[in-house]
Amino acid sequence: MTGILELREKLKQIYSKTEFILIPFIKFLLAFVALLTLNNNLGYMTKLDNIAIVLIVALMCSFLPNSCIVLFAALFSLLHIYALSLEAAIVGLCMYLVMFLLFFRFSPKDSLVVVLTPLLCVMKIPFVIPIAVGLLCGPASIVAVGCGICVYYLLNTVIGSAPTINAMGEEETTAKLRLIIDGILGNKSMMVMIAAFAITVLVVYLIRRIAIDHAWTIAMIVGIMINIVIMLIGDLLYDTEISVINVLIGSILALAVGKIIEFFRFCVDYSRTEKVQFEDDEYYYYVKAVPKMTVSISTKTVKKINSQTRPPQQPHASSGRSVVTERTGGRGYNSARTSGNRGNYRGGRSVTINGRGQGDKFDSDENDFE
Repeated sequence: MTGILELREKLKQIYSKTEFILIPFIKFLLAFVALLTLNNNLGYMTKLDNIAIVLIVALMCSFLPNSCIVLFAALFSLLHIYALSLEAAIVGLCMYLVMFLLFFRFSPKDSLVVVLTPLLCVMKIPFVIPIAVGLLCGPASIVAVGCGICVYYLLNTVIGSAPTINAMGEEETTAKLRLIIDGILGNKSMMVMIAAFAITVLVVYLIRRIAIDHAWTIAMIVGIMINIVIMLIGDLLYDTEISVINVLIGSILALAVGKIIEFFRFCVDYSRTEKVQFEDDEYYYYVKAVPKMTVSISTKTVKKINSQTRPPQQPHASSGRSVVTERTGGRGYNSARTSGNRGNYRGGRSVTINGRGQGDKFDSDENDFE
């Protein structure tokens, strides 16, 4: 467990150091996948089905606010629907306006939820959304989840009705409008999924805020069970043709994602729970304190020791000059004068000594120089 906690702390440090690069990259990747999915599933306007345009728009979204991803995705989808039918584009525009009004009124900060919900529905793993939103967001995020589901079923209805719309004539405007509107309003699967996800988000949010041990785990398990029950009841009542296997696999995946979120956001040690009671002039306080599971990252310091030592430097002779001593008949040698590299001979023995400068005296016996 200590190794896993150290890994979490290292990942947090890496994220804090590379946040200014990592967040734009994630936004770029999300916008790129969303726009590419729209082009692959709709693709009615061939001018937009270009990888260069997708890359440019995704690069713009990486430096713009999160809501711009929603706006560009809505614009792309409307242009594709317009290339198919003007009537379908009008219906889509009206739905987008209503959803934008609700979204910007109640949950303007949940732009990523609106984008991720239809993407995960396309990938057949939408049950991750209500668990993750219930753990990380609040009840107002139900609006964002509902908008994402409506977008998915709107595009799914347009794709399913495309052969019929192409077979109709241009004068059958009313028939095209009725086909799209009835396909959306009469879609029982959309209503069941919106109800199931909304109730699941609310239940998960309420349970994970209760002051009980393992509240997040209990919230995830109860939310998954409620979601499965509502989906199965909706399938029995309205014949929504929900795959039970997909529901079970998606629920297991949602539980795994929820545990990962809990590990990074709410990792506590219930074995060291403390209950504290104190008072002031007006209130009594009963506090339950649950410590977080933290660990200090071990750091390694490498100190390089050089085993080779330099010998002490010898003093250098100044200017290469020498001291010449001359014998004058006595036993001692005095410094007579300073000359070049060789001394002059004056009737006796001369000794040349490399010294430090003019005027130095050397008191020594004659035998020392013999």
